[in-house]
Amino acid sequence: MPSVSQFFGIAIYMYFNDHTPPHFHAEYGGNEALYEIETLRIYAGKLPRRAHNLVIEWADLHRSELMDNWQRARRGLSLIDIEPLE
Repeated sequence: MPSVSQFFGIAIYMYFNDHTPPHFHAEYGGNEALYEIETLRIYAGKLPRRAHNLVIEWADLHRSELMDNWQRARRGLSLIDIEPLE
């Protein structure tokens, strides 16, 4: 599962040919959550509140890049790194 970004101990991943809806995986401290790209809603898993808020802030800034990577992953292409949250 390729990582597309890492910040403040949070890793953001996408699987190739993953199931819909378009989403990404966020991992932090042994926890994982799956976020829909379009709505930024968690539909599986859970992160601590602080990590969740950071993921939402980051994803809101990079939603188009996340969707571009989702399309690339669906086609089996390499993913583009996305700037971390600073």
